[in-house]
Amino acid sequence: MSIAGKVFVFVGPPGSGKGSVSSLCIKNLGWVQLSTGNLCRKHIAKQTETGKEIDFAIKSGKLVSDSLITNMVLDWFQKDFKDNHTVILDGYPRTIMQAQAFAELFEKRLFKSDLQIVRFVLSDEMIIARLSNRLVCENKDCQAVYSEKQGTDLAPKDIMKCDSCDGRIGRRPDDDMQAVAERLKVYHRHEQDLLDFYHKAGQIVHNVFVEKPLKEVFEDFKALVGLE
Repeated sequence: MSIAGKVFVFVGPPGSGKGSVSSLCIKNLGWVQLSTGNLCRKHIAKQTETGKEIDFAIKSGKLVSDSLITNMVLDWFQKDFKDNHTVILDGYPRTIMQAQAFAELFEKRLFKSDLQIVRFVLSDEMIIARLSNRLVCENKDCQAVYSEKQGTDLAPKDIMKCDSCDGRIGRRPDDDMQAVAERLKVYHRHEQDLLDFYHKAGQIVHNVFVEKPLKEVFEDFKALVGLE
């Protein structure tokens, strides 16, 4: 199988705005998003074989294996990635093992795609402040992200309803402060190794500084990757 297109890898901690920028890319540019977090939740909700394995690992207090995540991503590409599409990888690759496995797909020319790496830069203090106000659509096929803080670009029109699908919105269990702190520790353990891998591979890493309103971040992103 050989598929032509563009792939953007979004690198950044939880709450850094990867999902929000992805939504604007989908809405305004016609791109496609692959969020491994959303994909995992969808598999669990549908009780697929992959979903059962992921659910078992999570409930057992274990990390979901790199091979299981990579196989899930590969399956998505084979079924859903069409010629000349631009796809955003949000939350993958997250570790060196995942990055190496994904790089092998390019080396074997399974996907004849232009690969670009975009890093979202934000302080831990700002991330914690954002996630303490984050709301997410509970519809597994939507997962739109909002902020409980009124007056921001991400505030929903109705505090209990998704603007996109009318689904119910609420908090994710892993957005409580203790869980966020642990997720940030895990993220930072892997981030520098991941960036070093891309640098050694000759990949340019575009840094987007996201302590700004979402509209400004999106304009900066487009300019950085040559869309304006």
